[in-house]
Amino acid sequence: MSILVTGSSGHLGEALVRTLKARGADVTGLDVKPSMQTNAVGSVADRLVVRECLKGASAVIHAATLHKPHVGTHSKSDFIDTNVQGTLNLLEESVAAGVGTFLFTSTTSTYGMALRPLPGEPAVWVTEGLQAVPRNVYGATKVAAEDLCELIHRESGLPCLILRTSRFFPEEDDDRRIREGYEDANAKVNEYLYRRVDLHDVVDAHLLALERAGAIGFGRYIISATSPFQRGDLVELRENAPRVVERYFPDYAKEYARRGWKMFAGIERVYVNQKARDELGWRPRYDFGQVLRLLSEGGSHVSEMARVVGRKGYHGAPFDDGPYPLGGLCGEP
Repeated sequence: MSILVTGSSGHLGEALVRTLKARGADVTGLDVKPSMQTNAVGSVADRLVVRECLKGASAVIHAATLHKPHVGTHSKSDFIDTNVQGTLNLLEESVAAGVGTFLFTSTTSTYGMALRPLPGEPAVWVTEGLQAVPRNVYGATKVAAEDLCELIHRESGLPCLILRTSRFFPEEDDDRRIREGYEDANAKVNEYLYRRVDLHDVVDAHLLALERAGAIGFGRYIISATSPFQRGDLVELRENAPRVVERYFPDYAKEYARRGWKMFAGIERVYVNQKARDELGWRPRYDFGQVLRLLSEGGSHVSEMARVVGRKGYHGAPFDDGPYPLGGLCGEP
């Protein structure tokens, strides 16, 4: 199989290229930034570059994107060029080249304002059926790109699967309040309860999607660690998350106390990965329970793949206020 991976110099792109090559696949890595996993340097917004990279390709994994941290440094036109026009270039050229499978890496940021319950409301139960209400140009362009995937599938029959991934970046939180209020590892481990996924599991989801896209045709999937919470927990999660967590994990408080950690006071949403588990056969390895076990045994809260890929960053230089512009973006996912 010959596979084009866009965004091959990024977190997910590098992990995908490494894994696919280890499995014997013929991989072309395309990115605007050179790296060991990128053998074609260029932009998905350049149709001629895309056309050249697709020669002989049987599948595309489109992970290249401008991310939420770029909202403060790039124009809306930049986002449209990369996230929308770039996706359209890849879709149309894939059809022309006879590509058999197209995977689009999207984001739970597409849900945007739908993830923010009003005071007194329960936490949001987030499934693929929740209506997207983009909060910024990042979310808006990812929704537009998803819609293009569905349109091209309907018009051409190209199998297109969309994977809406939750947080897997290793960088500091983009919310300054979280950075200042919690040790970084503490915040990330908390998030495995409802909105984080390990890079190893994201790669696994993409590989399964490659195998099953032809039979499925089109679908959207939330890719996030399996949450222990149930619908009946949603009211209490907003009011007293530590009490809910202790019901599921009675020993968690002891491990947290040993580390000087704390649980978030309230949790405002829960990502539900049931559809990906049912239709893709995905079985994420890293969830809150597994991470807690690893920590209690002196291990790491992230996979070997995540450690190997490491941090990438989103900008070439730090900002006066820290790692992100605009004083911390306080956004999603």
